[in-house]
Amino acid sequence: MSRSGLLVDGFGRIHTDLRISVTDRCNLRCTYCMPLEVTFKPREELLTYEEITRVARVAAGLGIRTIRLTGGEPLLRRDLAQLVRQLVAVPGITEVALTTNGLLLADQAASLRQAGLTRLNVSLDSLREDVFERIARRSGVDRVLAGLAVARREGFDDIRINAVSIKGLTEGEIVPLARFCRAEGFHLRFIEFMPLDAEHAWEKSQVLSGADVRALLEAQVGPLVAVTAADAGQPAVDYRWGDGTGRVGFIDPVSHPFCDRCDRLRLTADGQLRNCLFSTVEWDVRHVLRIAGDDAEIVSLLRECVAAKRAAHGIDTPTFERPARAMYQIGG
Repeated sequence: MSRSGLLVDGFGRIHTDLRISVTDRCNLRCTYCMPLEVTFKPREELLTYEEITRVARVAAGLGIRTIRLTGGEPLLRRDLAQLVRQLVAVPGITEVALTTNGLLLADQAASLRQAGLTRLNVSLDSLREDVFERIARRSGVDRVLAGLAVARREGFDDIRINAVSIKGLTEGEIVPLARFCRAEGFHLRFIEFMPLDAEHAWEKSQVLSGADVRALLEAQVGPLVAVTAADAGQPAVDYRWGDGTGRVGFIDPVSHPFCDRCDRLRLTADGQLRNCLFSTVEWDVRHVLRIAGDDAEIVSLLRECVAAKRAAHGIDTPTFERPARAMYQIGG
């Protein structure tokens, strides 16, 4: 495919990754993502699996190659394996992955694997139940660990653990998580706290930087050696442990934005295209789908969305404007 047929923005970034949220519902209430009390979208406003697959098929024709399913908690969507099967069958799609909190993973890992899911990203901010509950405002560490164990038995060999770093809250969780993931063979990634919480409590002073986390790991666990990323567009900067036992990554959108290499588009559960987590504008593909619009109209929306992408999200600038939607409404 020529460059002219791809989704290229005004800064030369080629878009090959589509993040698809399948629901805004969740069985946790993580402070950095959603409020304690919430009204979810009516189910009829969410895209059907067939509608999602149609958008993915059109996007694949424009160079999208990888898909990650998100939420909310995607495993709350009934028979998610059916959607995985549909997406895996789309010509041009090379990987379908999933981000989950892991609470329902033990029951669904087998069906997801059989459907063709290739990778799991599991959110786990602490191994201690009391800290987990402070963050998630629900219990669940044992269920997450059980889900990870089942996923491994079912053949998932690419499992990434995502941990959000919040100053004054998660410092004590960093080293235990690192030792756990080294022992279990999971790829651990620390993510800086971003201004996407529904209660608008985020302050820059709460950001525990990737550099601070890395310094703590090197002081208490062992040396880290930078490695070249296999995917130039990935948000994480990866390191391997000096003794060769596993990797740890750092996603630092606040202290070291990676906007210059961003290759992602997003589709919300209610059918809105977004070109950035922090976009204040959306493109309504659900409307096109439900008025029986043709694929050319979807192509036009995708191109318009990409063309409008800014050079950077601007968190570190005085003109930064928070999006109206929180993380659970956009898709992680």
